[in-house]
Amino acid sequence: MLPARAEVVIVGGGVMGTSIAFHLAEAGITDVLLLEQHELGSGSTSKAAGGIRANFSDELNIALGARSLEAFARFGQRPGQEIDLHQVGYLFLLSTNEQVELFEESTRLQNAAGQPTRMLDVDEAVRLAPILSPDGLVAACFSPNDGHCTPESVVLGYATAARRLGARLVTNCEVTGIDAVGNEIRAVRTSRGTVATSTVICAAGAWSAPLAAMVGVDLPVTPLRRQIVVTEAIPGLPRDMPMTIDFSSTFYFHGEGPGLLVGMSDPEEEPGFHLNRTDSWLPRLTAAMEQRAPSLLDAGLASGWAGLYENTPDHNALIGESPDISRFLYATGFSGHGFLQGPAIGEIIRDLYLARQPFVDISPLDATRFQTSGLRAEQNIV
Repeated sequence: MLPARAEVVIVGGGVMGTSIAFHLAEAGITDVLLLEQHELGSGSTSKAAGGIRANFSDELNIALGARSLEAFARFGQRPGQEIDLHQVGYLFLLSTNEQVELFEESTRLQNAAGQPTRMLDVDEAVRLAPILSPDGLVAACFSPNDGHCTPESVVLGYATAARRLGARLVTNCEVTGIDAVGNEIRAVRTSRGTVATSTVICAAGAWSAPLAAMVGVDLPVTPLRRQIVVTEAIPGLPRDMPMTIDFSSTFYFHGEGPGLLVGMSDPEEEPGFHLNRTDSWLPRLTAAMEQRAPSLLDAGLASGWAGLYENTPDHNALIGESPDISRFLYATGFSGHGFLQGPAIGEIIRDLYLARQPFVDISPLDATRFQTSGLRAEQNIV
């Protein structure tokens, strides 16, 4: 049952929307309504690899990742949920001198921000991840505070706490329109009725562009399918093996039960809301395995899935409030980094709504940057 009105309507029930709902409710905003078109976490969040890190080349992304790492580490106390956290580190494998220079610079930035990231030689990398073949590698970068956890559990924790604090979360409710008079939002129309409100927060991930267009706001978010497979049990697999990424190919893996979760990007993938699994990327994945971790070729595949990245032109997030309509806030376009930045973004949107100063200046991620300052550079992307 939808309420007749709400102070704030959040659209999107993934990690971003539930984190925002929790942080607003915790701050005393009890009239919070979250709308999700399917089930909580059923969009990109449930399809994420679950990696969490502060290993970025951009100081703002480092800050967002570090703040979120702190929140994940104490998630069992606040908001109060077991998330199967494994702080086994991130290990980036580097094959060229140019990559080494890039990661040396980003390591300096991370160290300046208090992160214990360090460069490794190839032998050290193989000791951390013994299934690796060292052929072609020249160095590696390791950030020990990073790791992975379970995205669905994070959503459950935020959603449960938000409801306990008075927020209302409604599933299977699609937003069909946003009504405004002049430049002021008046209501949100849905498949289950209309809710009067003066504030909409877009946390709709890959579905953000058409939602924002309802109020004339341009959020350049493009959906792009990414696929993941999970292997069957691998005997003798070290349980503390890092989240490992071959930077040249984007082939990555981390422990998942008795096997490994494995993925990589597909340069031939066309943008769109494609959620079916395909085999077209598997030859490329197999070639990457053969080069970097050939023993994985003997592991059977137990399961897999497809999900959506929410890409922007510069692979950086869109976070802010529209200057043209009151009040439309947004947190979207994370380009594969949304899950790991979710805790920090919940704080930031709460502060923007309450006209507080966030812990970091988020203005460089405003959506208007593409018309003014241009693209932001983030190199440590997968």
